[in-house]
Order: sequence, then C-alpha cells, then structure tokens
Amino acid sequence: MDHGIQSPEDKRLQDFQWVKRTSKWMDSKFSIGKFRFGLDPILNFIPLGGQVASFGISLMLVVVMYRNGVGSKVAVKMLLNVIMDATLGSIPLIGNIFDFFNKANQKNINLLKEHYFEGKHQGSAKGLLMSIFFILLLFCGVIFYLMWLLADWLFSFIGSLF
Repeated sequence: MDHGIQSPEDKRLQDFQWVKRTSKWMDSKFSIGKFRFGLDPILNFIPLGGQVASFGISLMLVVVMYRNGVGSKVAVKMLLNVIMDATLGSIPLIGNIFDFFNKANQKNINLLKEHYFEGKHQGSAKGLLMSIFFILLLFCGVIFYLMWLLADWLFSFIGSLF
C-alpha cells in the first residue's frame, strides 16, 4: 500500500526527469532542418533580462540536482558550464551566436547521466576548485603585470612630451 511517500531514489529520478525536460526546452526544443535550438538563444535577444532569465533557469537546474545529492565535483563542473554560458552569451552579437551552439544545460544533463548511471565524476571538488583558484590567480597576476607595463609606458610617453 502506497501512502504517497517517495524514496530518495524515486525523488531524484523524478527531479532528474524534470531537469532533463527543462534542459531540452532551454537547449534543443525547436529545430530548423537538422539545426536544434531552445529558448536560451531566443531569450538572449532580450537585452539583459533574457540573459538573466536564462542564467537563473540554468542555475536553478544545478541547485535542484545538488539538493538531490549530486556530488560536489559534478556540481562545480555544472556551475562552470552555466557560468561560461552566461559570460560568453552576454557578449553582444557574439553571445547570440554562441548561445545557438553552446548547449550548457545539455552538457549538464550528460554530466548527471555519467554521475548517476555510469559512476563517473565521483568525489570531492577540492582539486578542481584549487585548479580554478590557481588559474584565476595566475590570470590576475598577468593582468596586473600588463597593467603595470601599460602604466610604465604611459608615464614614459607623457614624460617624453614635456
């Protein structure tokens, strides 16, 4: 006799199916010939609001699966997909084109399938987060160095005028 109580696995599967359907709407629901696209690139034609809505939906999908016990390593990879999609998708014109080809939500569904059904991407995200941190640190160092070189050149140039 079922009293409406769902097992955690049933809840996870139900939420996974919902995330999968929503991802399809965002990335590949419509087609023109063999070319598939979803709401994500269409929303990107609405300045700022469309990008925010698309990012919010994609982020919500990650949160739903994280709440259902997806590992931190998968969650971080999913967040990176969403952040990259939002960042590159926000560039005028280039972002519109990028959103038609980059399917961040579908990439996240593939990560979830690999995690849940193939046992991949298990474990902590500590190594991945440390790698990202060091890459960002290096990037910031290079930017600061280039800014210093530019300032040095600019002051030399201005000094040579007087």
